[in-house]
Amino acid sequence: MNAPLRDTNQDYAIRIEPLNGVVRAWHGETLLAESVNAKVMYETRLSPTIYFPREDVCIDLSDPSRLQTFCPFKGTATYRDILFAEKAKPNGVWSYDSPMPESFQIAGHVGFMSDTELRIDLGSNALNPPKEGNISGPIVDWLMRGASSHKTPEDLTRALAEKLLEHGVAISRLSIMIWSLHPMIAGRHYIWNKGVEELSTFAPSYEIHDHPAFVDSPLDHVSRGLGGVRQRIGPDAKDDHYGIIADLREQGATDYVAMPLQFSDGQTNVLTLTCDHPDGFTTANLGLIFECSSIISRLFEVFTLRENSQSLLETYIGKRTGARVLGGEIRRGDGDEIDAAIMFCDLRGSSRLVTEIGQGSYIDTLNRFFETATDAVHEHGGEVLKFIGDAVLAVFPADGDPDRARDESLAAAREIVSRLSKLEDVAFPVECAIGLAYGRVTYGNVGSQERLDFTVIGHAANVAARLGDHGKTCGHRIVATADFDAPENATKALGDVILHNVPAPVTCIAVSADLCCSE
Repeated sequence: MNAPLRDTNQDYAIRIEPLNGVVRAWHGETLLAESVNAKVMYETRLSPTIYFPREDVCIDLSDPSRLQTFCPFKGTATYRDILFAEKAKPNGVWSYDSPMPESFQIAGHVGFMSDTELRIDLGSNALNPPKEGNISGPIVDWLMRGASSHKTPEDLTRALAEKLLEHGVAISRLSIMIWSLHPMIAGRHYIWNKGVEELSTFAPSYEIHDHPAFVDSPLDHVSRGLGGVRQRIGPDAKDDHYGIIADLREQGATDYVAMPLQFSDGQTNVLTLTCDHPDGFTTANLGLIFECSSIISRLFEVFTLRENSQSLLETYIGKRTGARVLGGEIRRGDGDEIDAAIMFCDLRGSSRLVTEIGQGSYIDTLNRFFETATDAVHEHGGEVLKFIGDAVLAVFPADGDPDRARDESLAAAREIVSRLSKLEDVAFPVECAIGLAYGRVTYGNVGSQERLDFTVIGHAANVAARLGDHGKTCGHRIVATADFDAPENATKALGDVILHNVPAPVTCIAVSADLCCSE
């Protein structure tokens, strides 16, 4: 089942015709080619292109350059420089040395890149491009009307594959690679296989760009803006330049296409299609998908923009806070009064570290410190609100259970101290000072009308920061308000302490350093 989807007058099509008499190509006053065997290619949506036999080129050309582009209808284009007497025109000529079956007539021919000085003398010929039809039908109707009802990229990928299969495109596999803005994930790769109920979803890290299986793969080529890839993979096609081709052949595939999905910001993502029909894809089928690619791109761009927004907000302001901002709490004053344990964790000896180990090593050490603190906070149900210089501000909302919030924040503080003492591959021992306080704070947006900060404001936040400073002066790594004390905690009473910018003395405790550093 691989029939054209519409009347051939309206399908995406390629038509190649011979031209009569002598046809010449000029660059200014320089004759580039002269031939009685020139041809014209008419391709849907593109201007007519004139091709000359290679032997009728009248000017020297360089060896193939490193540039290659790919077209699912014509194949791999090889480029050469035009060697004028005064200077070369880089990549001024292209050719399809092994064109696809749809374009086999241009084998051994070259085309010239257009510029203001290129002139084609057609002689007695008149170009007769076909009238553009409306490439439409049930798939286009579904994309315009029904596809947006799918709420996840996984559901959309599955629905797209099933819709293509339903309407005559013989696909056995469809994949979509969408690049993302995420500190650890390079993108998301959705793969549908015919007859397999579950969609496969992969989230590769940035190491993918150096992985041998990706480098020089179809995904790599298309993502770098070099156009589409088309490769026949039936039993008679032995070109396995791409590693995936041999695997697909073993699965009974006959044809493979990778084409770009362009986002509105210029990002190039990738759609791949694998065929299991003995004759491979028809030009009409591929042309239809090619024409629809801009709509498909926009549908996936909506998902990606939201995912990127969520990822960036979680990266910079935390998961809980990011969800609130995405939920619409974006005006100054939006927020709640909550009861929470507040942690202020400060790296000790920063000025000395910068001087003794240098700026580069200090940044590495600082990142290790932030990572250690963040992991511990998240493991105990808290959220890092921000990094302030070399300090971490974290919140542990009570949600009706103040004892749990205090216990979890204290456990996180112990974990931080313990893990920092065991850090390896750091240029200098890493120590911290942690202040803990519990109370009612405002959790929401503050700032100017145009620049907001989602944070916690209140007495407990101020006390936590000052207790961290006090810990540095009195030699304790964790100092907390007295309400954090419990019989099971090894603590030392510090009495009423006067803190900077805190109006009344605060009764506080130090948590035993021995307990902090033991397992």
